[in-house]
Amino acid sequence: MANGANIAIGKVKSSLDLATIIGLVSVFGLVATTIYLGGDVKSFFNPPSILIVVGGTLAIVTVCYSLAEVGRTGKIGAKALTQNVRDPSEATAQVLQIADLARKKGVLSLQEVLAAIRSEPFLHKGVMMVVDGTPGREVELIMRRDMSATGQRHVKSTGVLRKVAEFAPAMGLIGTLIGLVQMLGNLQDPSTIGPAMAVALLTTFYGAVLANMVFMPLASKLERNSAEEMLIYNLYTMGATSIDRQENPRRLEMLLNSVLPPAKRVKYFD
Repeated sequence: MANGANIAIGKVKSSLDLATIIGLVSVFGLVATTIYLGGDVKSFFNPPSILIVVGGTLAIVTVCYSLAEVGRTGKIGAKALTQNVRDPSEATAQVLQIADLARKKGVLSLQEVLAAIRSEPFLHKGVMMVVDGTPGREVELIMRRDMSATGQRHVKSTGVLRKVAEFAPAMGLIGTLIGLVQMLGNLQDPSTIGPAMAVALLTTFYGAVLANMVFMPLASKLERNSAEEMLIYNLYTMGATSIDRQENPRRLEMLLNSVLPPAKRVKYFD
């Protein structure tokens, strides 16, 4: 590594998460196939049931959050369908490369790599603070606070999906009770029993499907993605702090490997 220009920071690429897509398509495909093989598909479509479950769930979630947060629910769900291709091992190697450059040519030489790491705002901010002479303790404090703020946003996003998953079955149960009351109140008219039973059963069905086949899995995927992003941010924070303190990059390598899963650990200086 002769100069900072040789440091190539891989860009974060967003792509569809095939595991999520395949899982959702498969489970809905199995349910749809079962319904199709069982007979009348139209009997599983009931507008009143959909209105109670979908409309009622969104209304109740609005009580828990602001209108803006509920309005972003679609965007939140879309994030779970994508993944940021950013490997922790690659991020670790990049941090060690920057630390090695700072060790050999001085901290001010990191000005050469600022342009290359602009696609990684969190790392760019940390390195820029180091170049500007910010004390290591302050660098770590600022970056940890940024990590905390990002983590809180992720928790709130996940919370919206979990609330939807929590209330959807409850609204299904309410719809079931409505359907049963309607049925029992009109037993003298046999023609009303079928539609009332349809509302009673389909609301429970819709609530269970939304909660267990859509929103709970998406919330879990968001939590997983958040944990991976926090790991990367932690690596960047440890790297920037170590560089600012002018510690030996070999020591930094041991520190970074201590927070990486065994399969992701690197041997940069070996």
